[in-house]
Amino acid sequence: MKRIAFFDTKSYDLPTFEKYGREAGIEFKFLESKLNEDTVGLARGYDGVCAFVNDTVNAAVIDTLVSFGIGIVALRSAGYNHVDIDHARGRVCVCRVPAYSPYAVAEHAMAMLLTSIRRIHKAYIRTRDFNFSLNGLTGFDLHGKTVGVVGTGKIGRVFIDICRGFGMRVIAYDKYPDAAAGIDYVSLDTLFRESDIISFHCPLTSETYHMLNAETVKKLKKGVVIINTSRGALIDSEALLDGIRARQIGATCLDVYEEESDIFFEDNSGHIMEDETLARLLFMPNVLITSHQAFLTQEALENIARVTVDNITEFFNTGKCSNEVK
Repeated sequence: MKRIAFFDTKSYDLPTFEKYGREAGIEFKFLESKLNEDTVGLARGYDGVCAFVNDTVNAAVIDTLVSFGIGIVALRSAGYNHVDIDHARGRVCVCRVPAYSPYAVAEHAMAMLLTSIRRIHKAYIRTRDFNFSLNGLTGFDLHGKTVGVVGTGKIGRVFIDICRGFGMRVIAYDKYPDAAAGIDYVSLDTLFRESDIISFHCPLTSETYHMLNAETVKKLKKGVVIINTSRGALIDSEALLDGIRARQIGATCLDVYEEESDIFFEDNSGHIMEDETLARLLFMPNVLITSHQAFLTQEALENIARVTVDNITEFFNTGKCSNEVK
C-alpha cells in the first residue's frame, strides 16, 4: 500500500479521497498544514505528496522531497503556477488534474456576473430585513452585450457557450487560437476596448501575470465588468482598485485574488483583515468576491479525487503519468 502525505486538507476533500484511495489501495495521511519549506518535513517516510493550489512547491521543497525518496507530487488542481516546474523536471514527477469540471467554473463565473449586475446579493440582504424597495437595484440586460473571453480552453469555451445562450456577442483572445472553433478571435487590445464584460479563463504564466494592469485598465471600455475565476495574479489588484475608483471599471467579480494563499479557504471572521487592498475591495459596493469556490461542485470533487488517485496509481505502476506537467 502506497502512503501519500495530503497537504492543506479541507473537510470536503475527505469523502471522495477516502473512497477512491481505499479502492486503489492508497493510504492518504490528511494534514491541515500547507506544504512549504517549514512543513515539508511532514512528508518524510511517505511515498508521495498531494498538494493544492496554495501550497508552495519551490526548489527547496522539491529538493527536500527528493532527499526523502519521494518521486511524485500529485496536484489536485489544474493550475501549477505554485510549482517550480523547471526545477522539478528530472527530479520528481508533477502531475495534475487537467479538467475536473469546466462546467463548474464557467457556471460560477456566470452566476457571479448575474448576481452582480442584477444586484441579487443586495436584494437578498434587503428582503431579509423586510425591505422590498427596488431603489438602487436597477441592472442591465446581457442580451446584445459584448463579452470578451481571455483564454479559450475547456472552461473558456463552456463560458462562451453560456454567453451565446444569453444572446451575447462573444469575442476572445488566446495565445494559441483555434481556427476551427468558430470563435471570433481578436487582439487583446481590441478585446479590452470593445468588451462590456471581460472574463479571464487562462493559466497564470510569466506572460499572463498582471495582464490587467495600470496601463491596460486605461484601454478598457468605461463601465466594463471584470470577472476572474482563473488565477488571482492575472490582475494587478492595486490597478483594479484604481480603475474602480476612477469609474473606468463598473463592477468586478472575483473568485480568486493574487494574495489569497493565507486568506482564502480559512475562517478569518474573528480577525482584522491585514491585507488592505483586499479589505478595500470588499467594501466597494460594486465588487463581488467569493473565496476560490468556483470549482466546488460534487461532480468536480469526484473527478478531482478519481483523476488524482489514477495519476498516483499510474505513476507507481509504470514510472510515469499521462497527466504529468511537461
